[in-house]
Amino acid sequence: MPSTTQTLRTLAISFALFAATAPVASAQAVSVQDGALKDWASQRDTLMKIASAMPEDKSGYRPTAAQRTWNEQILHIAQANVVQMGRLGPRAAAPEINMKATSRAEVLKALQDSFDFGTAALKEQTDATMIEQAANTRFDQFIGPSARVRVVYYVIGHTWDIYGQMAVYLRLNGITPPASQRF
Repeated sequence: MPSTTQTLRTLAISFALFAATAPVASAQAVSVQDGALKDWASQRDTLMKIASAMPEDKSGYRPTAAQRTWNEQILHIAQANVVQMGRLGPRAAAPEINMKATSRAEVLKALQDSFDFGTAALKEQTDATMIEQAANTRFDQFIGPSARVRVVYYVIGHTWDIYGQMAVYLRLNGITPPASQRF
């Protein structure tokens, strides 16, 4: 027969395990739409910082002839944001992206406008609409028919891919990417 000390120890450990794993009654309900909005806003902030990090006189920089210039990378993200977030069927008007823009101000505005459009598109959604099928576009060869939530995370993943390339562009120019700078 276990001793009182062993029984109390077992009860204490059991209670601690239960308390650590029991759901918190006051926890906020999980929302697909809210999570997507938070991830979109976080990415927007990071991308606006990195896009602003390259000096304007290096906006035409490309590591090799086969790669996009710095500005072309940013405009590529902006265009993809508009096309893919447009698949959510928003009432918000899509911005025009001038893919030949060369001025820093116009390129950064295109990026900001594309993220603003994505934010507006996400704010129109609900958790129920996020799992509905997204509209089709000529770019469907990349991911095919998809739920809206999949489209959102596809474009977020695409942008992180380009972000990684942009970090290398900066480092090749002796610039530490903003997210890697130490305080």
